[in-house]
Amino acid sequence: MTAPTVATPDTAVRSARRRFVLVAVAAATVDLVSKTVASRVLAERDVELPGPLDLSLAYNSGVAFSVGVGVPPWVLVVLATGIATVVAIAAWRGHLPSAVAAGLVVGGAAANVVDRVQAGSVVDMLHTGWWPTFNLADVWIVVGCALLVLTELNAARRHDESAGRNPTRGDGDP
Repeated sequence: MTAPTVATPDTAVRSARRRFVLVAVAAATVDLVSKTVASRVLAERDVELPGPLDLSLAYNSGVAFSVGVGVPPWVLVVLATGIATVVAIAAWRGHLPSAVAAGLVVGGAAANVVDRVQAGSVVDMLHTGWWPTFNLADVWIVVGCALLVLTELNAARRHDESAGRNPTRGDGDP
């Protein structure tokens, strides 16, 4: 008979790191595959889908919403890599509230960096007509950032409640 496994802090840290890496790799892989498929399929024609989203091939030499068009690609690669590295280190050290959210941010950033290094621009294919064309990496980054903010706010709220403070009143009284 074996003793039951008890989660230790080391086990929890390894588990969070494993989730972070798996999500980052999966997010980057799915995005890069989608860009390859889009580059082949959408090169000849756009695809209208039911609903608010269509597929339309575009190449973005800038950053989000084509801001920074004309900036040398190496500058954008250095900036994106630097930001992704800071997020990755913070996630690895357990300083972020969600390993999954951090993995989405890092995976999305890494995929866009790979795309930019290979071609000098990023392949975009998701088009709404009322919003600039974007890709899955952009979705991963936005969703990951939103989840990081929400999980941090939730953690702060729980901390306030466990300390007997009422965060809605802004004071230390329950």
